[in-house]
Amino acid sequence: MPTTQNILLVTTATTTALMAGLFYAYSFSVNPGLNRLSDTAYVAAMQSINRAILNPVFFAGFMGTALLLPLCTYSNYAQPLSMRFWFLLAATVVYLVGVMGVTMAGNVPLNEALDAFNLSSASASEIAAQRVAFEMPWNRLNTIRTIASILAVIFTVLACLNSPDQ
Repeated sequence: MPTTQNILLVTTATTTALMAGLFYAYSFSVNPGLNRLSDTAYVAAMQSINRAILNPVFFAGFMGTALLLPLCTYSNYAQPLSMRFWFLLAATVVYLVGVMGVTMAGNVPLNEALDAFNLSSASASEIAAQRVAFEMPWNRLNTIRTIASILAVIFTVLACLNSPDQ
């Protein structure tokens, strides 16, 4: 019979995996596809994507993982400390720093600057400069988020494979 602690662990693993999948998909399909667009099409597409992702489903997964990982870690805190606890603590730190921290300190400011850019009144050189200022830094930060979220999934799966008594 599933316990509340195990249900919380499975839910946490699921949201963590969903976020890793999102960042992975961006890194290996969305970003390479966008890279092939003209400067104007690229800026317009990223403005549209950055606006569309701000929705309740995304926030539930993104913020939910940031809440569930620490909660799940805390629920597995007991003496002596188990491997499950340590794996969850590692997942929490990696996600909060490598995904949340990088997003808030790096990707969000880039997204906001891109959103404020008036594409319809910009010259071709201004659009090209905006793309250069956005694309490479944003992609580098997304690579960090991808790696961090994958590590968080690995640590969470390892926690799932360890009983709270080990």
